Amino acid sequence: MNGYEVQVRVRYGETDQMGVVYHGSYVPYFEIGRVEWLRNKGVSYKALEESGIALPIVSMHLNYKKPARYDDMLTINTKLKKYSGVKIEFDCEIRSENEELLTTAHFILVFVDIKNGKPIVPPSYILDILKAEV
Repeated sequence: MNGYEVQVRVRYGETDQMGVVYHGSYVPYFEIGRVEWLRNKGVSYKALEESGIALPIVSMHLNYKKPARYDDMLTINTKLKKYSGVKIEFDCEIRSENEELLTTAHFILVFVDIKNGKPIVPPSYILDILKAEV
């Protein structure tokens, strides 16, 4: 998978009693991937929000293939799949240190005006980034 990669180490609090990553812990991992993908393209999510734009998830699909465990180093790969108007879609995966595929995900997010909560077309500087990636 081409895309942007970032690594995270599994913390104890992200696991269950068996030392396996709790299923709900994967959503923040994928958020780290998306935020860092944007940062790598020169877009600060914080600055985006400060400009009045939010990017909420409207759909997500996760597929757990193998468990991650406490203290594992995980590689999160985030790839822009497509964008159209107000929507942006990412395909993501998490791999172990041994390159084993552990989890895949697909996310759909919508650019939203923070003041009124309505979908908006992203600013031109973001459109330029999206066009260059697809």
